[in-house]
Amino acid sequence: MTNAVIVDAVRTPFGKRDGSFRDTHPQDLAAKPLEALAERNGFDPETIEDVIYGCVTPIDEQGLNIGRLAPMVAGWGDVVPGVQLNRMCGSGQQAVNFAATNVMAGQHDVLIAGGVEHMTRVPLGSDGADGVSGGNAVTDTYFEHFDELTHQGEGAERIAENYGFTREQLDELAVDSQRRWGDAWEAGRYDDQVVPVETELEGESEATRETITVEQDEHPRPETDLETLSKLPLSFREDGEGVHHPGNSSGIVDGASALLVTSEAAAAEHGWEPMARITQTEVVGVDPVTMLTGPIPATEQVLEKAGMTIGDIDLFEVNEAFASVVAAWLEETGASWEDVNVNGGAIAHGHPLGATGAALLTKLVHELERTGQDTALSTMCIGFGQGIATIIERV
Repeated sequence: MTNAVIVDAVRTPFGKRDGSFRDTHPQDLAAKPLEALAERNGFDPETIEDVIYGCVTPIDEQGLNIGRLAPMVAGWGDVVPGVQLNRMCGSGQQAVNFAATNVMAGQHDVLIAGGVEHMTRVPLGSDGADGVSGGNAVTDTYFEHFDELTHQGEGAERIAENYGFTREQLDELAVDSQRRWGDAWEAGRYDDQVVPVETELEGESEATRETITVEQDEHPRPETDLETLSKLPLSFREDGEGVHHPGNSSGIVDGASALLVTSEAAAAEHGWEPMARITQTEVVGVDPVTMLTGPIPATEQVLEKAGMTIGDIDLFEVNEAFASVVAAWLEETGASWEDVNVNGGAIAHGHPLGATGAALLTKLVHELERTGQDTALSTMCIGFGQGIATIIERV
């Protein structure tokens, strides 16, 4: 079987909702990582055999197959094909997994995989039956035997109840995520993976239109402390009945990410030095009501397929959709929090749905290279009860 390697991995800064990307079209945002990969690696766009892009809300400005439109907007002409996929929050990671297995099967040699989500301009749930809420988008045919079909926030609350997590425990995890992001950003650990984006802010007239360069994530609050979080109102339940609030849940942000995934032979042919090898992937289904426990069996099964144990992995990224998701994963797997989300997670930098999975893998390949560690695993929870996992090793 052909080995699939990651040659390079980048992402845009993540802009806060209604922030610096508010007037940036999603297609323009999606093109930025592609432009950066081409500039950094010096390839002719015709070298790229396909672009696989995740997008969770592929409607309106994110519709019409943004995976095809992004390379066209990047100036790559009309010869580069592209496809958009939606595995909900796991979409960006699934794009990378599909690219890897495509290379492993010998079907392609040079692919770009990633994702985009502009949550300001195309709100989550916009592709549901009644617009934003999703309404009756889901039929009763399957779900009629459940008492109710919950949303992800309620799923996170049920996980916290099942494991007995307190609000303070989850807030401690959130504070640590923010602190880690701040330390990592200050130390320059994101410098090689976050590419500046020049964009325009619309004014009341052409004369007041402003061109800006976005260089840093806008959502993090590294000064966050437990006292501050303790004062925030709950997001999904009445006071005293829940534990999740905006400070221990992932942020709504806008961003895009992409990885150059190739065969080892193609990398050698083009003179590219691979950063990591993709060794194993997995996707699972779980209870669609609690919904967010998928990272646990996804991790267990991908390790079993790889013939590895949790102790064989040096670094982990577990998407911080909600703090209880990560806390439950830690309890079930026995992994050390010190090895997980070491440069901060989605509670700090935000969760631009379709882009996040590729961004997590981007963090891992750069951190493996920085530290000289050998193996890493990324995993995510997914709406309607799925989980996804990927194992990589430093080359």
